[in-house]
Amino acid sequence: MKISNNKILITGGASGIGLGLTEMFIKENNQVIICGRREDLLKTVKKDFPSVLIRPCDLSVDEERVELYNWIKKEHPDLQVLVNNAGIQNWMNVTDENFYQKTKKEIAVNVEAPLHLISLFINLASLNTIINVTSGLSFMPFAKVPVYSATKAFFRSFTISLRHLLKDKNIEVIELIPPALNTDLGGKGLHMHAPPVSEFIDTVIKKLKEGKNEIAFAGSETRLNAVPEEWKDIFAKMHQN
Repeated sequence: MKISNNKILITGGASGIGLGLTEMFIKENNQVIICGRREDLLKTVKKDFPSVLIRPCDLSVDEERVELYNWIKKEHPDLQVLVNNAGIQNWMNVTDENFYQKTKKEIAVNVEAPLHLISLFINLASLNTIINVTSGLSFMPFAKVPVYSATKAFFRSFTISLRHLLKDKNIEVIELIPPALNTDLGGKGLHMHAPPVSEFIDTVIKKLKEGKNEIAFAGSETRLNAVPEEWKDIFAKMHQN
């Protein structure tokens, strides 16, 4: 991937990993567009980084995804990079009364939205890179977030296929595989023990400059490189408490 002088759309770019990627790409002299459901967060990022372009969008809604694409196609037809970062993580049990309702929202944002956006944005002649943010839980589920883990396993599998499918269109497909980081994903305070987003972002920019298309960090790197014989032990350690 060319690191500088791109026009980049980042979904969920106003917080967590998305905000870290926004800052990183701005520092590398890119024009960044971010979208998200919460307009107040988008405006805060705009205040801190005046060059950022913002677009409110609820990615769980089909029609709003189409509207986002049509806006980009009209106003920014030279977009080169799509970053599928937005995601929802619900800590829940299959016995919860509202389990299925939460499941539908999680699948809509974590699976349906990026697949839909990819199918739309590959029609832009300028698009040359897709970056999908998966998770260390792509390899090994954490039972307290059962649907999130499953959606990320799906998205990693799809990303591997997508890389092959888009070779003929000369669109590079890059996978970012974060471990648990100190963000509000899943709820405030749940990941206070985890490394800061900045450490992951430092690894991302370093590996992008090296031309890597699978970028993991800390615990997710361990899982990426694990062999099947180690998976049961990893799962047991994750759930020992």
